[in-house]
Amino acid sequence: MELYHILNRGVEKRNIFMDTSDRVRFVHDLYEFNDTHPAPDIYRTMWDLRNPTLDRSRVQIVDIHGWCEMKNHYHLLLSERVEGGLTLFLRKLNIGYANYFNEKYSRSGSLFQGRTKKIHITSDSHFLYILHYTHLNPLDFLRGSQEWRTQRVKSAAAALAYLDDYRWSSYLDYCGQKNFPSIITKDLFKDVFKDYRKTITSYLRDLELAPLKEYLLE
Repeated sequence: MELYHILNRGVEKRNIFMDTSDRVRFVHDLYEFNDTHPAPDIYRTMWDLRNPTLDRSRVQIVDIHGWCEMKNHYHLLLSERVEGGLTLFLRKLNIGYANYFNEKYSRSGSLFQGRTKKIHITSDSHFLYILHYTHLNPLDFLRGSQEWRTQRVKSAAAALAYLDDYRWSSYLDYCGQKNFPSIITKDLFKDVFKDYRKTITSYLRDLELAPLKEYLLE
């Protein structure tokens, strides 16, 4: 199995999620387009998507191991189930969501900025970090936590509270809350992070203490 970090953003860095209904639609598309069969002419509600056994008749083309929606871009952690599944799924997802967005907002033309970026996860260190990276992206919106990429968080407690309230990623499902379990496969990372909530709490506390370490060592 080969794991890929997938990301794409709006053309000219424009927002691609304008409201909650757009975010729900993208989650819906993550589910519906992950199938060898054409998407049915039905719309799954947010409550449908919270059912982990929504439709066992599907033939999935990728495994979605993690995901996160931001304002102007998205992150996915994917592996193929069928040959060519990655390309097929991303084509269906990007075109399908762009068609929805353009029709809703009476616009035309490309929604996404060029070709979707695919980063092959090949090292153990990258693998151990990439799920955290995906889930911590929303801290960009939290004052005092925007420097998390440079190993600095003002308050681990505030960061955890913010992530607990942010529904638009796989974070809550990994922490044992039923958010959108129908779209993800947790087995790969669950084997590594036995208690993800405990793991991410420890990680954020380390970031909180990072500026003090040089003093603590004296």
